[in-house]
Amino acid sequence: MNILKLALTAAAVATIAACSPTAQLTQCTSAPMSEWQDQAQFQQNLVSEGYAINEFKVTEGNCYEIYGTEADGTKVEIYFNPVNGEVVKREAH
Repeated sequence: MNILKLALTAAAVATIAACSPTAQLTQCTSAPMSEWQDQAQFQQNLVSEGYAINEFKVTEGNCYEIYGTEADGTKVEIYFNPVNGEVVKREAH
């Protein structure tokens, strides 16, 4: 019985950890905001590259995040480093 309780406790802890927002946090930079690219200009640059932006936000992990589509119509969620514009994480939907 103790093994079963231990297994159930371990499973519960793993489930809670997987659901924790910090477990999913994408960190893009630790640079101060004074070093970040201007948000409006950053968005304009993405549009000129062919992106259609449905939503733009600054995340808790200090990223510029967009939800939208790429030039070929692929729906994407992309996290950018706001200092250098580098793609940190990209998910196509």
